[in-house]
Amino acid sequence: MSNLEDLYREVILDHYRSPRNRGELETPPALRVEGFNPLCGDEVVVYLLVDNGVLTDIKMTGHGCSISQSSSSLMSAAVKGKSLEQVRGLITTFKTLMTVHESSIDSSEPPPLQDVRALGELAALQGVVKFPVRIKCATLAWNTLNQGLDELSAID
Repeated sequence: MSNLEDLYREVILDHYRSPRNRGELETPPALRVEGFNPLCGDEVVVYLLVDNGVLTDIKMTGHGCSISQSSSSLMSAAVKGKSLEQVRGLITTFKTLMTVHESSIDSSEPPPLQDVRALGELAALQGVVKFPVRIKCATLAWNTLNQGLDELSAID
């Protein structure tokens, strides 16, 4: 196993053991959105607080496997304080990462993303694509966040 894989494993375990932005926000003013993965039973509840087009606060609750919970934590840390446009961009980038075929990661050719390292800690989840059944675990919180942004757009 490479040093990079060891580092990624440590990042995932750190976010699983000590999740960032864990808790609830008062609703309203925050929006509460629920996500569920029926394949494995992962559940996530995302609380979003938006002010002037900026995701000023995000909290998460739920339970599930280490991949879903660490992805939730990584996501919350990555999007907090960003404009909604930046948040949508991160969602798109992350979903692209989750659709990169395994052979792209293992080959010497660069993946379709310009530079996976630009994702920072989120890149730790790139190995999930080697296990297609786990992709839904990794994207659960992201899909739930996207659903919440769509609900906020419908309100405005």
